[in-house]
Amino acid sequence: MKFVDEAAIRVQAGNGGDGAFSFRREKFIPRGGPDGGDGGDGGSVYFVGREGLNTLADFRHTRVFRAAHGAKGGGSNCTGKSADDLFIPLPLGTRIKDAGADELIGEITRDGQTLLVAHGGKGGLGNTHFKSSTNRAPRRTTPGKPGEQRALELELQVLADVGLLGLPNAGKSTFLRAVSDARPKVADYPFTTLHPHLGVVRIEENRSFVVADIPGLIEGAAEGAGLGHQFLRHLARTHILLHLVDLAPLETGADPAADVRTIEAELKKFSAALAKQERWLVLNKMDLVPGKDGENHARRLLNKLKWKGPVYRISAINREGCRALVMDLMRRLEQRKEKTEKKTHVRKRQS
Repeated sequence: MKFVDEAAIRVQAGNGGDGAFSFRREKFIPRGGPDGGDGGDGGSVYFVGREGLNTLADFRHTRVFRAAHGAKGGGSNCTGKSADDLFIPLPLGTRIKDAGADELIGEITRDGQTLLVAHGGKGGLGNTHFKSSTNRAPRRTTPGKPGEQRALELELQVLADVGLLGLPNAGKSTFLRAVSDARPKVADYPFTTLHPHLGVVRIEENRSFVVADIPGLIEGAAEGAGLGHQFLRHLARTHILLHLVDLAPLETGADPAADVRTIEAELKKFSAALAKQERWLVLNKMDLVPGKDGENHARRLLNKLKWKGPVYRISAINREGCRALVMDLMRRLEQRKEKTEKKTHVRKRQS
């Protein structure tokens, strides 16, 4: 299935059924009086989170979603049947915006989470409601209320704990294959990754995290060059960015430091918040620069960058250094989670 992370749709809740105009007609009861029932309520439209979905491709072909209308009321004070609500499944990480008002309605982040986006219309009143001491035969009813209609914009931001950054062919897909069960395409030419891939890194039972790999970035990505600019939003929810650098080109006189600065510049152009996110430097393809040469290249690169954050030396193709990296990532994510839970607990106590 093709990966799609944006969609524009319309939703229409069901109309309420009209109230009934009816009088009781029975033998030996000459003045039966009004007995028109109320109309049923129209169905509402909800979004519901579904784990396992990872694209908005289904919305490319179906763009209008309508809930059923409520039934009209009947005689003998029979209320019309209310329509069933419409539940539309969405992948986790989807943001829902009102296209007309250009405002965020909500986002789906948990499996089974529901979000009401269009209220069903309320059923109308039958003529029974308008009976009084001075009006024994009311001929008044009310129609059902119309259901809400909305134009919506859907935007998918994949839910991952760790995001991978780097130029094309930095080894991001190879790293994802080495540490998780994901199987993205790997080849010796640029832009083999055409859309985000997610992989679950399992440390042990009940200890795991999700890694997101996006297409490689090039200079000018924030202005539309290459492929990565349209997928940078998928890193917005991550907690840690792994910046992979191909160390091998140093052997040919290339400048990985310039490559790192290129990615940093694109992050700043796209989002100041993303640029400030915690980022670890991962020097990949150490197997191609073995021994002291590799260490010397790494040292020169770090000095040139004046890098202050965590640094890891790995070879994703043979998984060298990968285990130590994912273990440290797991510990760091657990620390962040514990810190967040403590802050939440303090806020609850203060309130």
